[in-house]
Amino acid sequence: MSVECVIKNAAKTVGEGPHWDSATNTLLYVDIYDNAIHRYNPATGSDEKIKLDGTVGFVVPAKKGGLIAGVGRCLVHVDWDTKRTTKLHEVDKGLETRFNDGKCDPRGRVWAGTMGPVVPDVPNMKKIGSLYCLDLDGTLRTMIKDVGISNGLAWSEDGKSMYYIDSTPRQLYRYDFDPSTGSIDNKTVIVDNSGKSVPEFGLPDGMTLDTEGKAWVANFFSKKVVRYDTNTGEELQSVEFPATRITSCCFGGPDLDELYVTTSIHEAPEEEIKEYPLAGTLFRVKGLGVKGYPANVYEGEIPGLK
Repeated sequence: MSVECVIKNAAKTVGEGPHWDSATNTLLYVDIYDNAIHRYNPATGSDEKIKLDGTVGFVVPAKKGGLIAGVGRCLVHVDWDTKRTTKLHEVDKGLETRFNDGKCDPRGRVWAGTMGPVVPDVPNMKKIGSLYCLDLDGTLRTMIKDVGISNGLAWSEDGKSMYYIDSTPRQLYRYDFDPSTGSIDNKTVIVDNSGKSVPEFGLPDGMTLDTEGKAWVANFFSKKVVRYDTNTGEELQSVEFPATRITSCCFGGPDLDELYVTTSIHEAPEEEIKEYPLAGTLFRVKGLGVKGYPANVYEGEIPGLK
């Protein structure tokens, strides 16, 4: 196994939301407070970016063209070539929230959640966020309320389970999932790190599944991505990085056997940056011996677009 530095200090603030686009063999990721979407091409080494007019929590491709992104409190469609953005929905009106992590389910719906302002005592943040679902007809549903920091999302291969992370209680959940309707039920705690050492266990952040059905979870503040058994919650493996603020991960590469990992430098104190000068770097892990699934894209209608 090897940990590689792909783009040193790739993110000026919070690198997040890696998504391997198998159609173009490129990696999409965001830099939240730089208001930017990046597109990295491993074949050429280029790292293009476009700037939007608000924080960018996530990005996923749309089958009908362009990208769906969470910008501030809005879901928007982005045309990469023209840089044109079209607002699809605005949520949480009157609340000081923003979109954070988001992904597509096996039927191509977009699931994306919001979070409130971060406070020093993260586990006691106000739970004013929600998890939303952008359905295939372009309508938006509220799926979960009273969320602290809406984060990682993943679905089992059979489509019967959805995995979801709220970083504030430091827990990974499993829900029964109905692929035909997109409904969720029967919340179960799979991993519970509440009360455990933050430097050792961190705050669970972004995640992905491998083809063996195990969850790879980025643990913010702990320097680690940890592989968990999704049935028992047992820690199976961990990969350590020369950065503490690990934010998310996804499988990529032509064979989907490389783990891309994003990190943050946002609000890191000077002494931390001196100790970990690779904060904000995009990393890649090779030789894990497992692969991921192709990432889902938005299959639905795009409201407001002609």
